[in-house]
Amino acid sequence: MVAPFRLDSLHETPAPVPPTPEHGRHSALSHQRRHRGHRRRRVFVLALLLLVVAIGAFVGVRLRTPEPAPAVAPTPTLIRTVHVPGGTVTLPWPTTGQGAIAVPSIGINVASGPETAAPVASLTKLMTAYVVLHDHPLALNHPGPTITVTQADVDDYNSATVNDDSNAAVTLNEQIPEALVLGGMLVHSADNFADLLATWDAGSVPAFVAKMNAAASRLGMDNSHFADASGVNPASESTASDLLKVAALDMADPTFASMVTMSSITLPVAGTISTYTPLLGVQGVVGVKSGFTSAAGGGDVLAVRRTVQGKSVLLLAAVTGQTGPVVLAQAGLHALALVDALGPLIGSTQVLSADQVVAHVSQAGSRLGATTSSSVSMLTWPGVSATRVFVPARHIADQARRGTQVGTVVVTVGAQRVGVPVRLAGDIPPQTLLQRLF
Repeated sequence: MVAPFRLDSLHETPAPVPPTPEHGRHSALSHQRRHRGHRRRRVFVLALLLLVVAIGAFVGVRLRTPEPAPAVAPTPTLIRTVHVPGGTVTLPWPTTGQGAIAVPSIGINVASGPETAAPVASLTKLMTAYVVLHDHPLALNHPGPTITVTQADVDDYNSATVNDDSNAAVTLNEQIPEALVLGGMLVHSADNFADLLATWDAGSVPAFVAKMNAAASRLGMDNSHFADASGVNPASESTASDLLKVAALDMADPTFASMVTMSSITLPVAGTISTYTPLLGVQGVVGVKSGFTSAAGGGDVLAVRRTVQGKSVLLLAAVTGQTGPVVLAQAGLHALALVDALGPLIGSTQVLSADQVVAHVSQAGSRLGATTSSSVSMLTWPGVSATRVFVPARHIADQARRGTQVGTVVVTVGAQRVGVPVRLAGDIPPQTLLQRLF
């Protein structure tokens, strides 16, 4: 007989099967694997978090770091030296003695030929004035300190009178301003005033002469040596081109330049005395100095102001060693002829063009050109050279715009000096995020 079927028999739990040793081992291994997996995931998540933090810190630092300043550098196309074509220069040199011309603004000094030192008489006073004004500068139209006339100065005047030297009268204990003593020496060529200035400046004439020779050496007057302050001593020797070196510096001093334009000067004791410089005021002549002794002959250093190529230019000429009945006039006329011949030889040359790319500005991978804002033309002489130097600006703003000045080209010819702004040809773009980061 079959046992009756019961529904609750379906819910009966099967009897547990006792674990075997093999089953226990599999269970432990599974647990260890799950534990190692959890640990790996924790390490990975931690590393990922650290990486995210590091990247965030790096990005923050990079974004807070200021952009590097724009770098400016000249282009290889900006040639430093520009040569003016040379050519044959023919000038009406004197047939006797020596001659030289100079144009300080162009920086030229040309001699008639190989020069030999020779006595130059009162042209020596050009160096005397240079040393005195170097040691005791005078503002224009200012009298300066007073100089007291001593008995030695009176004796010097008396000696000059006996020897028929150029002189100006003085009296014991007379007080003469420096400007009047200089004027008397330059206008009337007073020998005793040269000695008066020398003693006042250096304590004695020999001490002052040492200063004169030291100055001549500094100025490159290699063929010059002075033995006194006045030029009476024939051992005071120079050359025409050497004399123009000191004359150019003298004429750059407004006080000196104003004195040598004077046809006369009025002194406290000597009264009004006239210049010995020939041709003063004729055809633009503005000085400078003449001189004569039997040993030196006649000499003249001439300064003329002329308009050349639309610009006012100082032209200098020196003539020494002239002989004849009217040596000063003869020397002056030779010097004027030289000056007249200079004008046609002076040219105007373009030494820098406008919109020329002379520099590059670099920042964060961008590179822009910078161009000159104008052209430059200067007075030139055959064979001279112009010097061009790029000077970068001290600071250029980030993301500078077109037209920002990034530097200056300084162009020099002789005493001529012009600065031309150099400006950006475009805008410096802002850095991209990738450029800021990397």
